Amino acid sequence: MLVKTFGSAVYGVDALTITVEVNIGKGIRFYLVGLPDNAVKESHQRISAALKNNGYRIPGKEITINMAPADIKKEGSSYDLTIAIGILAASNQIEKVEEVSDYIIMGELSLDGFLRPIKGALPIALKAKKEGFKGIILPKKNAKEAAIVKGLAVYGADNIKEVIDFFDGKESLKLEASSTEEILNQSEFNFGIDFLDVKGQENVKRALEIAASGGHNVIMVGPPGSGKSMLAKRIPTILPPLSLDEALETTKIHSVSGILNSDIGLVNNRPFRSPHHTVSDVALVGGGSNPKPGEISLAHNGILFLDELPEFKRAVLEVLRQPLEDRVVTISRARISVDYPANFMLVAAMNPSPSGDFYDPSGVSGDAEHVVKRYLSKISGPLMDRIDLHIEVQPVPYEKLADKRDGESSKEIRDRVIKAREIQKERYKEYEGIHSNSQLTPKLTKRYCKIDEAGEMLMKNAMEKLGLSARSYGRIFKVARTIADLDFKENIEANHIAEAIQYRSLDRNGMMG
Repeated sequence: MLVKTFGSAVYGVDALTITVEVNIGKGIRFYLVGLPDNAVKESHQRISAALKNNGYRIPGKEITINMAPADIKKEGSSYDLTIAIGILAASNQIEKVEEVSDYIIMGELSLDGFLRPIKGALPIALKAKKEGFKGIILPKKNAKEAAIVKGLAVYGADNIKEVIDFFDGKESLKLEASSTEEILNQSEFNFGIDFLDVKGQENVKRALEIAASGGHNVIMVGPPGSGKSMLAKRIPTILPPLSLDEALETTKIHSVSGILNSDIGLVNNRPFRSPHHTVSDVALVGGGSNPKPGEISLAHNGILFLDELPEFKRAVLEVLRQPLEDRVVTISRARISVDYPANFMLVAAMNPSPSGDFYDPSGVSGDAEHVVKRYLSKISGPLMDRIDLHIEVQPVPYEKLADKRDGESSKEIRDRVIKAREIQKERYKEYEGIHSNSQLTPKLTKRYCKIDEAGEMLMKNAMEKLGLSARSYGRIFKVARTIADLDFKENIEANHIAEAIQYRSLDRNGMMG
């Protein structure tokens, strides 16, 4: 007897439906074909034990299992349940044989029949809905995640016996429900940290507000203890809340990486990823023999924080250049090429010199100028060109630290950021993929970042005195556009250009190589 069940494979952040054909005939052999990897081949032993421990069996006949399409490699243990239900249906150990093909069925089996969670439940559910399946059956820990997809019946099971009873009509699995609106609303100011905690540093807070308002990349330069990491960790508290589309995009990436919180099922806060400076280029950008998202994709729609930037290997930093421009990472292998979204806000921090102090030509201590230049040159000019705001962070004086008055809260700053983002969203609504000033193409920059004669003179002087590159020139315009939006000004004025130029301090010092 021939029976078809359906599972799913995840490539990149999208799923592909896999047909599992189970045929039982005369003889005593077990064939598993269709390019399975070792984990799939080992499913025979897990399925056999799980069925025996639940009062069922693998029939002593010739069993041929084909996983189609046969030219795509099937990886992992999540096909255990798909194959097991196919065997039971083909051997008439399930009553409603015709119904097993109405569902995507996925789950890893333990030897007692317990179902372990799988990766990629959200993209699998999205594909199931798109292809018209009646529903999806998967481990209970994945159910909330899959239930985010509206219009698809999602059933979570603890063990294989519950799934068998479902197809026998003895006991119904519980239909899982999830409210995306409710989950997203839970994200409001649930951070535990706030800009209220930061004493002084008004100029830095202003720069970070601009960065958050326009989605701009930023680097903070200052001595140890000046508060760079403290400030960086509070940037998520002033970013706009995730939209539903952004939350789904981010959740898909975290789902295929296996790091999603199964109790919530949806990423409801913007990610904040902070890899150590010893990270490899593969771990940062993604890849491997079985391609997986890297840190820059896990930071999609959020923040990638690189502390002690010059300590990262130069080769690792250089792989950031293409994703910063294209906002996508393409991983190519002999058999497959996958794309991972990488629309993140880069926040970097570094000391101004190896000793940690700013270079002072009149100082008797500290590093020599050539030592400072060599230290800063670890970061290439092309990478620095892709960073919009350079901020010098000075140590906070005692008077500021001892001040009992509270500064602005994250909520106050966030309200202004949200208003500026709404202006940008309305302005760029007709352009696909453009939501903030940082995403402007050269053509759109020319259209929406027009300046008056006074602004032109400022830019001319800045270009001549600072030796700015063409890319830096464009980024000053984008930052000035954001400053104008925060001021609710339709046109960029000279003071907006002047402030934007101030945030190219590393160009001004002429230290970058």
